[in-house]
Amino acid sequence: MSHEESHLLLPVDSAWLALERPENPMTITVMLRVEGLTEARFREFLQDYWLAWDRFRYMPVARAPGWWWEPDPTFQLSHHLSVVAGAVSRPALEHWVSARLNEPLPEYRPRWKFWLVPEAEGGAALLLRIHHCYADGLSLLGVFERICPPSPRQAPVIYGAREEVDLGRWKRSAGAWLQALNSGELETLEATHPDQSARHPIERLAMQGARLVNELSQFLVEPEDTPSPLKQPLLGRRSCSWTDPVELARFRAAAERTGCTVNDVLLSCVASAVRLRLADGETDLDAAVLHAAVPVDIRERLPEGIRPEAGALGNFFGTVFVPLPVDGDSSLERLFRIKHETRRLKKSWQPGISWGLAGSASLLPATLRQPIADLMYRKASAVVSNVPGTREPRYLAGCPIREQMFWVPQAGNIGLGISVVSYAGRVQFGVVADEAILTEPEAFLQDCLAELDALTA
Repeated sequence: MSHEESHLLLPVDSAWLALERPENPMTITVMLRVEGLTEARFREFLQDYWLAWDRFRYMPVARAPGWWWEPDPTFQLSHHLSVVAGAVSRPALEHWVSARLNEPLPEYRPRWKFWLVPEAEGGAALLLRIHHCYADGLSLLGVFERICPPSPRQAPVIYGAREEVDLGRWKRSAGAWLQALNSGELETLEATHPDQSARHPIERLAMQGARLVNELSQFLVEPEDTPSPLKQPLLGRRSCSWTDPVELARFRAAAERTGCTVNDVLLSCVASAVRLRLADGETDLDAAVLHAAVPVDIRERLPEGIRPEAGALGNFFGTVFVPLPVDGDSSLERLFRIKHETRRLKKSWQPGISWGLAGSASLLPATLRQPIADLMYRKASAVVSNVPGTREPRYLAGCPIREQMFWVPQAGNIGLGISVVSYAGRVQFGVVADEAILTEPEAFLQDCLAELDALTA
């Protein structure tokens, strides 16, 4: 293997290798329900379309001065696809998926694998597990959007190419960011200072710098979550569950009636389910401080130098820490408090700051990484990820995709992950939890749906 065939991982991709723990691997899990999908059709699909992305033939390897993408010299598609024979009921499928969540991906091969269950109840189940260093949720969604067309008669759009890594663009982007600061192009305090554009460039730069210091200070002093049943030492054994699809119109109706967003409604459902978990124990709800770590796409916020092209693989998301109002006594109180917090965080630089901190962690010695991880992940008790899928149904290898579901990884000492995905006008909740945190994921999801009922009543 020549060094010309390998290249360094970008810092934001290698961060998920540097920050993971054995009991909390940074692996994304995706499940599609695809009617009529057979092994032969899927193998051909993978060979022709999935492997059009060169990155999927590479594996991350630790080699000074960091992590490198190395081609697998013995790559075979059979290493990355298993087929489960026989009929599988819905309860059995749930246990089977949970078991796959607890299987580590081999480090000596590219870190992704598909499982196909052709005879699963409700349609063939297709499961993908892939390490976060390859892509974030939106990047993976972009891959599937290109290779799963809206018609069985339409050919997929192949968008795969050898990755051209330009590490110098990160240095150039710093210059672009400073230039944007000087020109006032970044989000500023213009709402309170209408004459911002008329200020001297040095004064504008000083104001932007002051805001950056203020935003960073607020991020650093954000209180850590208080002890609760959600902050137990992790066992490293996970179980998962998911709901049947719910009409997106129900969430929209609740959002329109209350002047909130669909995302506010989703977070409110999660906050209610978390509240019920805590109310059963000895947690003082009035004194409890709990946050949800919510991934936020920052592609459009990035400077020109490092903004990814459409369809590019990689990790381009920051994290905001949304306070969960578990002390709220009513559904509407919890919803409006979440609305207030999400509006505040949307205007902040917290997503960019967290993205930068995560990326820098992979560049630090191992002894210094833990403080960075603790700084970020002690501020949350759960991860809540909302990924919008396509509005119209899609087809994989000519077969209709009936459902899309995914489960988010949890970093650090976080043991609860809630995922929400919309697809073809319907929404599904999913949960994955360490067994020390949650023993009945199905009941948690039913509580989320019960809160939706309360908001739409």
